This record gives sequence, C-alpha cells and structure tokens, in this order.
Amino acid sequence: MRETAETTGRDRDPEAVSKFVEGFAAQLVEAGLQRMPARVFAALLASDPGSLTSAELGEQLQVSPAAVSGAVRYLSQQHMVSREREPGSRRERYRVHSDQWYEALTNRETILKRWESALSEGVASLGAETPAGRRMAETLAFFEFLDGELAAMMERWRVHREETFGHR
Repeated sequence: MRETAETTGRDRDPEAVSKFVEGFAAQLVEAGLQRMPARVFAALLASDPGSLTSAELGEQLQVSPAAVSGAVRYLSQQHMVSREREPGSRRERYRVHSDQWYEALTNRETILKRWESALSEGVASLGAETPAGRRMAETLAFFEFLDGELAAMMERWRVHREETFGHR
C-alpha cells in the first residue's frame, strides 16, 4: 500500500502526534516496558497504516537506526510487532496489528504454563507443608487460576470483538 497524506496522517498536527506518542510511551514505561520499545510501539500504533520503516521511525522519534532495531527486536520477541518486507525492496516495515494486545496476552499463556511447571516442582522439592512450600503452592494456585481466567476472558473478548467490529 503506497502511503499518502491520507493514509499516514501527515495532515495531522505533528506536535499533537508526538505528544501522544511520548505520553503513551511514558505510560508503557511506567507499566514496565523499556523506554525505546515503548516509543517505537506508540509511534507504530499512532500511524494510520500501522507500519513504518526503520528510517521513518528514526526520523519521527529522532533516534538512531540501531535504537530502532533494538526496540523492534524486543517488540517482536514480545509479539507486539511484526516485520514485513516491502515487495520488490530490501527494506523492512514494522507493523503493529489491531489484535496486538490479544496476541501478546495469548502468548503469555505459554509463560504461565512454564511457571506453573516450575512452581509445581518447587512445591514438591520444598515440601507442601513447609512455610516456603505453602507460599509456593499459593503462588502456583494463583497462576493456575489466572491461566483459566485468561483463557475464558480471551474467548469473551473474541465474541465481543466480533459483535463490536464485525468479522475480519
């Protein structure tokens, strides 16, 4: 898709866009995301096509290509952005999808399962009746509860999204 002023939002106030990007990035940093990935993610989220090249991100955020590259690598590992090749070009575009939060949370289920397994081993190793074993058992029970609730919540979200935004 060729970008135009209409698809990139170039007719918007760049200062207002920058203010949003930096403000939302600051909120993401407060929630635990690293600063540069937060800025890159917010910039992608604020772009109408939902994708930008490394050069476009660097120019918008006033950062080096290396900073963009590191941020994108981190965001890719977290399933928050994807890389795409521009047809007929060696340039990559970095894309944020409308369901990025869903994907990021869904991929956390794998991590929860690993934690549950490790905690289960910990309870067995420490003994369920020891203070540490009981504490670990409660932590395990919390993650098992969270895992079940997350699966049910994601199913409710799929239904809600369909009702609100229609079939994709």
